[in-house]
Amino acid sequence: MVWENFDVSELAKIHWFAVPDGWLLLDINSGSVMRIDEDTVKCLNKLQAGEELSADEQEIAEELMALKEEQVLFTDDAYLGKYIPPAPVLKSLCLNICHDCDLRCRYCFASTGSFGGKRSMMSFETGAAALDYLLTHSGIRKFLEVDFFGGEPLLNIDVVQRLVAYGREREKEFGKTLRFTFTTNCVGLTPEIAAWAEENAVSVVLSHDGRKEVHDRQRVFPDGSGSYEQVTENIKMFLAQNTRQNAIVRGTYTGYNKDFSEDIKHWLDMGFPRLSMEPAVELYGPRKLHEEDLPQLKEEYWKLAELFEARREEGRPFDFFHFKLNLKQGPCLPKRLTGCGAGYEYMVVTPEGEFYPCHQFVGREEYKLGTVAEGVWPKSKELVDKFRNAHVYNKESCMNCWARFFCSGGCHANADLFHHDIMQPYELGCKISRIRLECAIWLAVKEAELCD
Repeated sequence: MVWENFDVSELAKIHWFAVPDGWLLLDINSGSVMRIDEDTVKCLNKLQAGEELSADEQEIAEELMALKEEQVLFTDDAYLGKYIPPAPVLKSLCLNICHDCDLRCRYCFASTGSFGGKRSMMSFETGAAALDYLLTHSGIRKFLEVDFFGGEPLLNIDVVQRLVAYGREREKEFGKTLRFTFTTNCVGLTPEIAAWAEENAVSVVLSHDGRKEVHDRQRVFPDGSGSYEQVTENIKMFLAQNTRQNAIVRGTYTGYNKDFSEDIKHWLDMGFPRLSMEPAVELYGPRKLHEEDLPQLKEEYWKLAELFEARREEGRPFDFFHFKLNLKQGPCLPKRLTGCGAGYEYMVVTPEGEFYPCHQFVGREEYKLGTVAEGVWPKSKELVDKFRNAHVYNKESCMNCWARFFCSGGCHANADLFHHDIMQPYELGCKISRIRLECAIWLAVKEAELCD
């Protein structure tokens, strides 16, 4: 007979999945994870399908209910219906210091640096005013983030360096700390810039796509020639000076290199220790990723997870951004529910001093929020509130997703790109995120078991 004491809707509070050495079960609301065996999986599958349980399976179901009574499994969401998003107090700015680039990367969302407009450079005065705005509109926040982006920030490195010096002086007056980062294609990296970044504790994101044939297919100079050789040598030079270990090599995989684990192996062979690899997000064309690619992408992520674990056991670990997961002390509640805070805690400033919710919204005129000189326009309040309320509890698809407290509802810019609505997540991106999260959860469990 069907186990009569079980409400099948309770299964929406847990997620079970296969890993290389068995099965894991996640309690969605508490974040607790446990190993389960094949018999428990069969029992859960039967409960989900409404099928009769054997006597042994009924015993397993009773054990699961006991864990519910102990508030270990099937826990309730303590914040559902009670969550109030944070007030619109700034915590970070992205300064698009340069709307130009010395590469013409073929998947560039920023139209090779111009963001669909004119090529331009941010002045020191505009950048300084933006830093002042951040310092004066950040409330009681002590630690603030500033990212120099583009285009290619190194084309305007003099202004970047002046702004870091300016920020270091101004932060003292406010009793705050500015954490600076710049993202670069590495073409213009020099030993002098590397030394400056090290001396000023500036974190750096170094763009590289892996194997030479992969990198040179996408990351090209204006004349169409590949940038691999120059970029690779510059990254090696930079990392040799990066004693702070605050630099990460970041790549993009596309429909051309769905075997991206090979690109990560290539990085490891070159001694690059801190890594990130993101999927290209394109509406159409040969670089676009599709639903039918998911089985291969899943295989690649699990190859990478097993490589990650093997090297950790060998004492040769590396960092991979999407495998960083702390099951016991994860992000604060607002970050788990709302993500990056684009549009109300985080904004981008264009070279002309315009505010947008984030760097990917630049050029989408309906999302312009104001200017550094005028502040956020009063007429933008409705848009700011829309971003504040674009959290997982207000997104129907998120409320049915086991990963909602890890991915925080996905990228608003990608949702707008595909659906013209920040409340409707980009589905393929969600599915890729769930694959990565299962890998990350398994690795966190393996690490915890190693420590025990």
